[in-house]
Amino acid sequence: MKQTGLKIKQKWKFFSMFITCYLPHLLSMAQSSTPILRIGIMADMQYADKTDHGSRFYHNSLMKVDTAVDFFNRNKVDFSLILGDLVDEGPKDLPVLLKHLSPLKKPTYCLLGNHDYVNVSNPDLLHSTFGMPDKYYAFTKGKWRFVFLNTNALSEYATTANSAERSEWKLLVDSLQANGRKNTQPWNGGVDHKQLLWLQNELAQARKNKEHVIVLTHHPLLPENGYETLNNRQVLAILYKFPEVKLVLSGHNHKGNFVQENNIPFVTMEGMIETPASNAYGLLELYPKEIKIKGHSRLTSRVFKF
Repeated sequence: MKQTGLKIKQKWKFFSMFITCYLPHLLSMAQSSTPILRIGIMADMQYADKTDHGSRFYHNSLMKVDTAVDFFNRNKVDFSLILGDLVDEGPKDLPVLLKHLSPLKKPTYCLLGNHDYVNVSNPDLLHSTFGMPDKYYAFTKGKWRFVFLNTNALSEYATTANSAERSEWKLLVDSLQANGRKNTQPWNGGVDHKQLLWLQNELAQARKNKEHVIVLTHHPLLPENGYETLNNRQVLAILYKFPEVKLVLSGHNHKGNFVQENNIPFVTMEGMIETPASNAYGLLELYPKEIKIKGHSRLTSRVFKF
């Protein structure tokens, strides 16, 4: 009986040590395998009812959207992000695309791209056509703040003649051309002064609330290869002040890209419109100390620790 009691005592000691030393670690591992947020991501569908051109297969975007929507629903995403150029020739083709997006069971948040502005008479109201709360906006989910910038604000295609924004765009382009910049293309745009102030305020609020930040843009901020936001350096100067920024995610350059500067990963998503069959969509998964992009088809998978 004494031997049996001793064995029980030893087993209980081992069990107590397991509870104290190993169980918290195992629980932590289990928790870290489950993302805080799972988000569907896609960019540059550029749907249009027109003949294919080069590597762009306009009608095929509907089939690709259907595939992505079904995948997002099966993976129970918390919401989805679309980073601009939903359509190729402005809102005339939007109703058809929205019909294919409608089976999504969770909300979708989007940005506008340069192609979304084609044949638009009143660019100031275009965001409401696409179901956006404003031309640029932000929201929080738990301890994550999502900041959506309007990189079309300073452009010829998204401003009206004689407007303050058109004048600001012209001054900016003239300055960039004088300095030999290659991004002064008609399909690129920039961020206006009022929006830069708003961005700084959003990031300051995130710092106050101890939040992580993901910045979403249509035109990339980096690398500087001719596709970048016109005044990308002004935007970057603000972002670099805030280590709360954990990721900048963009569209526009259909080839995709990646660069890391000042501890911020800048990811350009591959465009869905490209190639007849290969798709480009994925999941953005957020963890306490890690961000994962799980790409499908042409979208590149990436992991960032912070």
